[in-house]
Amino acid sequence: MTRLLSLLILLCLSFPGAASATEIAWRLENPFRLFADARLTERHRLAYEKLSEAERLQPILSIERRLASQDGRGWARAAYQKTCWSGKDNGYAGCGSAQDYIFPKSHRIIVETGDIDVLARTCNWVMTPEGRRRDAKPAKARGPCHQPQTFDIPYPTGAEVALFVDGTLAGRTKIRVKDVFIAGLGDSFASGEGNPDMAAVFTDDRDVSYGESPDGMALDGYPTRPGDWTKIGDNTFLEGNAKWWNAPCHRSLYSHQVRAALQLAIEQPQRAITFVSFACAGAEITTGLMVQYKGTEWAPHPPDRPQVSSVARTQCGAEKAEEKKYQYTYSLNGKVPELNDIFVITCDREKSRKIDLLMLSIGGNDIGFARLVANAMLDDAGALRDLGGWMGKVHGTKESLAALPALAHRYKALARAIRANLHIPDSEMDRVLLTAYPVMSLLEDGRNVCPNGREGMTVYPEFNLSREKSAEGEKAALKLFKAQQEAAVANRWSFVDAHRRAFAGHGVCIGASFEGSEPADDLRFPRRIDGAWVPFPPSTYEPYALRRRWFRTPNDAYLTGHYHIGTQIAKRVLRFASVSWFQLVLASTYSGAFHPTAEGQAVIGDAVAARARAVLAKYGM
Repeated sequence: MTRLLSLLILLCLSFPGAASATEIAWRLENPFRLFADARLTERHRLAYEKLSEAERLQPILSIERRLASQDGRGWARAAYQKTCWSGKDNGYAGCGSAQDYIFPKSHRIIVETGDIDVLARTCNWVMTPEGRRRDAKPAKARGPCHQPQTFDIPYPTGAEVALFVDGTLAGRTKIRVKDVFIAGLGDSFASGEGNPDMAAVFTDDRDVSYGESPDGMALDGYPTRPGDWTKIGDNTFLEGNAKWWNAPCHRSLYSHQVRAALQLAIEQPQRAITFVSFACAGAEITTGLMVQYKGTEWAPHPPDRPQVSSVARTQCGAEKAEEKKYQYTYSLNGKVPELNDIFVITCDREKSRKIDLLMLSIGGNDIGFARLVANAMLDDAGALRDLGGWMGKVHGTKESLAALPALAHRYKALARAIRANLHIPDSEMDRVLLTAYPVMSLLEDGRNVCPNGREGMTVYPEFNLSREKSAEGEKAALKLFKAQQEAAVANRWSFVDAHRRAFAGHGVCIGASFEGSEPADDLRFPRRIDGAWVPFPPSTYEPYALRRRWFRTPNDAYLTGHYHIGTQIAKRVLRFASVSWFQLVLASTYSGAFHPTAEGQAVIGDAVAARARAVLAKYGM
């Protein structure tokens, strides 16, 4: 009778689609393939599993807050050196080869059984690849039934996994992994500027002087780095710079593009995400995406090709890529003169990996938005304004608005490149997610802007936020938002803007005096006066502590990024007799001032992920 019953069970299980008597559960060991160490992905997955139903309405922000509450120095410092990015190759060859990363042959999975009736027994597992050659041998594993096992499942064909308990077939399931290819392009908001993976470290044992400002103000008693360095800008000093996943572009794992892709992976652990980003702080559609740009920092291994070309080369492989000259295709017959006679990499559509999602944040630099910010915060009579701010000329709303018609042409040229070089067809242009910029200085009512003042900007004497100019800047930002919205409609891109309203009341001026603020919202800056640090020791500053403020102030930027350049480079490039004061300007502006914090990036990431889910669902992914 027992033998007959076993035979009947075996016959039932041998028919396709038959229900398994013993449950077999499986998930990818590392669904976010950018992380070379599966434990990094697992940390985020476990944090996601612990979220309440309410927290899952904004899962990326909720995870960031959980991790930040555990470590105010940030989670990414343990991860940025463990990705599949390779700086030497300027590509994704850090996990074997770029070909292996983009065109995976298999995915490692974890299988286990939740059937309590067999947990105390011994299980034999057999993985049989689908469509295997006759001489291929199935993979096997044996162990206690409570012990999970791992198998490498061939991609894209999949495999069948069978479970035997005491020699009897107890269950089986077919496993086929979905692998979603996501590419990221863009500027500093896409790269994660302002949020180095490993923030600067300060000592309480010494301070430093930056000499005098051009107006003769003493710049003494500033926080500085530990170590055996002799002068700001020497080689030993620069070894203590903040660390980035990619330093020339200030590309960070806190980027909303990374966080959205990571979230898509951990919430569906049977779906792999292959993610690449070439976003670079300072990029424009022209110089950056379509024309080569060396990045924002003097660092080894700067970008060696434009971002569009980098994605094209990645999706088909270096050996199949071909660089072609385009004379008028992307200049739109002279409407975008910067794109006359450019070289763009392309390759055969059939040999390229299909892009499932293209995340895009671009347009602000094209209209000189950083110059608007400089205009809003520099004293009218200051020497720094006369020198052109810190990133080119200072200008107002009029100049930025004048650039908007050209921006529309630039977006159109980019759309052409996305179709022709990245092989996203017209009928699927909604796979491109263009992300709007968040509001920067609106108060919680969504109408009024930050008041006049120097709060959060005391790091340098000429910084002084103007309410009037901030209001002008927000008006220009609204015009930019509408231009982006129109470009998305014209090019049939998906437009991501759900995060904009959320930023009201979380802007650059929000300090500890605002209701609902956190202790880390202190806008003051530490200086050493008469041997004592006032108002707090710099070593206690936590760049990733929870805040209500979602933008970096210049004070924050100095204490987080603390960007400096070599003394000789500074003298050669800047041509100042004394560069000490300008190093201070760089440390408090080029270090990511007026860019979203990690929490701000997470809020944007939640909006991007929500739109991405809808697009992937439309295409059955």
